[in-house]
Amino acid sequence: MIQKIRGTIDILPEEIPYYRFIENTARKVAEKYGFSEIRTPTFEATELFRRGVGNTTDVVQKEMYTFLDNDNRSITLRPEGTASVARALIEHGRCGDAMPIKLYYLINCFRYEAPQAGRSREFFQFGVEMFGAGNPAADATIISLGSSVIRELGIPNIALHINSIGCPACRPAYRDALVKYFSEYRNQLCESCKGRLKTNPLRLLDCKNESCAALAAGAPKILDYLCIECSDHFSKLQSYLDSMSVSYQINPAIVRGLDYYTRTVFEFIADGIGAQSTVCGGGRYDGLIAELGGPQLAGIGFAMGITRLILAIKQAGIKIPEEPKPLLYIASLGSAATQRALSIVEGLRGRGIYAECDLVGRSLKAQMKYADKIGAAYTLILGDNEIESGKAQLRSMSSSTQEEIPIDEIEKHLLG
Repeated sequence: MIQKIRGTIDILPEEIPYYRFIENTARKVAEKYGFSEIRTPTFEATELFRRGVGNTTDVVQKEMYTFLDNDNRSITLRPEGTASVARALIEHGRCGDAMPIKLYYLINCFRYEAPQAGRSREFFQFGVEMFGAGNPAADATIISLGSSVIRELGIPNIALHINSIGCPACRPAYRDALVKYFSEYRNQLCESCKGRLKTNPLRLLDCKNESCAALAAGAPKILDYLCIECSDHFSKLQSYLDSMSVSYQINPAIVRGLDYYTRTVFEFIADGIGAQSTVCGGGRYDGLIAELGGPQLAGIGFAMGITRLILAIKQAGIKIPEEPKPLLYIASLGSAATQRALSIVEGLRGRGIYAECDLVGRSLKAQMKYADKIGAAYTLILGDNEIESGKAQLRSMSSSTQEEIPIDEIEKHLLG
């Protein structure tokens, strides 16, 4: 038997309501904040992610699904959404649009990681990007948007962690301080962190290895190395969040995993869903557009993991909206009745009414059981006698009462 590829998931019908609930909620909130939807290709030129995400990141070095196409071009399935959105703005000449440019997306992404709860190799994200606003008020607005989505979903026990990782002017001094500190403990680092010590020392701060995490707790703090501009930016962000009643805690260990981040970084962390507890992460990336060949343009955004949000929703026991159920099920007996039933439900559907009828030739008893199983509000029994008389019994499934009605007046009786 052919099975799905390890690390992918089948989203079965009973799971779809969770996805729809999150997607619909996220769209509603994003549009309330003035964001418009954008859709980008599932795969891009590999160079986009090497330049945008960063060659020294785990994503580029270990996790990308990359292949050569029939024209011998290196193609990569997108591991994240921000670089693609930035590329689209540059390519279509939108960097001169009225600022800020505010976009959101719902996408699937691909990373070759060890599968576990809340982490699959194909995963789904809701993301937002804002370009052209370097003010910390933009940071506060993006964070508020993320907080609003979580609040609208009704998920409790999610904490916002914020940090600043500085800018190209002040980060080199901090990088040197990290290298000096961790070099003294090099033999206690995991193999991955030994490599990061040379290529990307900030990533040492959020390694999940117990020994590395213990060392990171005593490492120099980035907030002690911020330049005046970055320190002022971070201070204003806090004051704006306070004025918006968005609760947060400062966490110097939040660094995020992609090279394009600068200054503000943040994560929303859920309690009780396992090791993969970050349900939303983002930050500022003021140099990304320029790195990809566009003008110097500030940027900030986040991505939410939909699978992790579902875990948090289930863990909290949140009831989500039910899927629509048919208003009418027609139980038909015989070929002529089936033909009439098909005609009736087609007409009802054309007028926006969800209706079903028998398609597999069940007995009347089996049809009634099926109508109950799918949650039909009413059933109508059609046979030769009913067709001849033009009348049939309309049965309420909730009250078990029924009344005889003219078949041609079914819509009037259903809608009152």
